[in-house]
Amino acid sequence: MPARMIPFGLPQRTESWMLGRADALLAERRARRSCRYFSDKPVPRELIERLVAVANTAPSGANCQPWRFVAVDDPEVKREVRVAAEAEERESYEHRMPQPWLDALEPIGTDAHKPFLEIAPWLVLIFRVDWEIVDGEKHKSYYPIESVGLAAGLFLMACHQSGLATLTHTPSPMRFLRRILNRPDNEKPFLLVPVGYPADVCTVPDLPKKSVSEVLQWNR
Repeated sequence: MPARMIPFGLPQRTESWMLGRADALLAERRARRSCRYFSDKPVPRELIERLVAVANTAPSGANCQPWRFVAVDDPEVKREVRVAAEAEERESYEHRMPQPWLDALEPIGTDAHKPFLEIAPWLVLIFRVDWEIVDGEKHKSYYPIESVGLAAGLFLMACHQSGLATLTHTPSPMRFLRRILNRPDNEKPFLLVPVGYPADVCTVPDLPKKSVSEVLQWNR
């Protein structure tokens, strides 16, 4: 049955306004960095809820909205996540990662030690939902990876533009997150995002982004 249609609702803007808005967004986004040194200063639960609400506006295949956000501030749960994540990271750094991968990580200075998983006031776990039971029937999610990636991107943007720091953390494999957080079989861990304020002494690598000309092609 077709959905009820409503007006698109996008206000008309002048080109000069749109260019100015794009420049402002670029300036804001250029200041975003992955943070590995967090303050333990509390972040209100209400703010996390609103940031997830922003992410929840993401487009998705057939409007399946195949994502679940699990927000963790319980110190015991964060400790359990850290212990399990560091065990996987040690295995990866010592045995799984080929040398070119280790070489690529060297400028960033990462290793298997992940104290931010306990220090950051929130860990937001994003899960991919591959299927759901609706009215007693199993319904497959369409384009779940692409859809969850879009929601994750909006969440990171919302955090940054609301004054919070984040880190995209992907200890591999991440199956332990389902066990610790009691998630069902139809959900797969997609991204682990520590969220909070940067520590007063936080520094980040001065690494450049590619130029627009390197990532944009016009027509053929």
